[in-house]
Amino acid sequence: MKFPAAIFALPLIATLHAAPTTLLNVSYDVTREFYQEYNAAFTKHWDAEKKTGIQIDQSHAGSSKQARAVVDGLAADVVTMNQDSDIQLIADAGLIAKDWRSRLPDHAAPYTSIIVFLVHQGNPKGIRDWSDLAKPDTQVIIPNPKTSGNGRYSYLAAWLYAKAAGSDPQQFVTALFKNVPLLPAGGRDATTAFVQRGIGDALLTFESEALQITNTFGAGQYEIVTPTSSILAEAPVSVVDKVADKHGTREAATEYLKYLWSGEGQQLAVKHFFRPRSQALLAANTALFPKLKLATVDEAFGGWSEARKHFKDGGTFDAIYQPAKP
Repeated sequence: MKFPAAIFALPLIATLHAAPTTLLNVSYDVTREFYQEYNAAFTKHWDAEKKTGIQIDQSHAGSSKQARAVVDGLAADVVTMNQDSDIQLIADAGLIAKDWRSRLPDHAAPYTSIIVFLVHQGNPKGIRDWSDLAKPDTQVIIPNPKTSGNGRYSYLAAWLYAKAAGSDPQQFVTALFKNVPLLPAGGRDATTAFVQRGIGDALLTFESEALQITNTFGAGQYEIVTPTSSILAEAPVSVVDKVADKHGTREAATEYLKYLWSGEGQQLAVKHFFRPRSQALLAANTALFPKLKLATVDEAFGGWSEARKHFKDGGTFDAIYQPAKP
């Protein structure tokens, strides 16, 4: 019996038109530009190595808001956040393995940043260090620590500065937040308030975001003030195990994250103003990344499980922040 030749062509046609592997990277607010370029680089690498297509989709918002969205059902294959507590929240919900921090180098954080101050050109308020942010008649823009890792790091860095100076940390941070006229949900929302809406004398944000502003869309209009001390913001990443296994994307998701530590991945981190884990690259870029007194959340607060108690409902931050009445 003879069969139509078209029958034998079907598997070949299916192979040629097979849909590419698709990954969803759920990330935080100020990594949009970095991951746009990184995704293109990884896609080229993956195609060369695996000879198969891959498509990478992105989602961005405040880090803690994103973590909650994943817990509530946003089907991320990978998460790339700016604080351990957000990935731990997803792990506690049973979506990520408990050993996630040990599955990749550097506690699964391929790059870091610090909190700096962005001020208007000429620094008209003379803001030089944390103490200046608590002075009267100074408006400070900070993302909401309840929804943004950027905001949490800013709060914790201010607390740490006051403690090291021998001041009462809660009193100091309370005075600082009296100067905060609004709390944007995420880091990029805070940038919009400061840069586009012209609100505030200083923006507290990641060094990467401040450098992005002064080197691109805000060149010549703003300058960066690096305080005497800050907190090291480690940006962890993880495969979302349950989702990746359901989608059949574990291999691609794992390779996608591992490539962040590659030479190309680290170079792109520097290009987008993140502090690389590569010590050679860090040493070669001291003009971008000045040295200063830094502490990690683990060192200064005993880890995120302790630090995030400040931000729980009814916690210290709720007692500190009293929005100005209209």
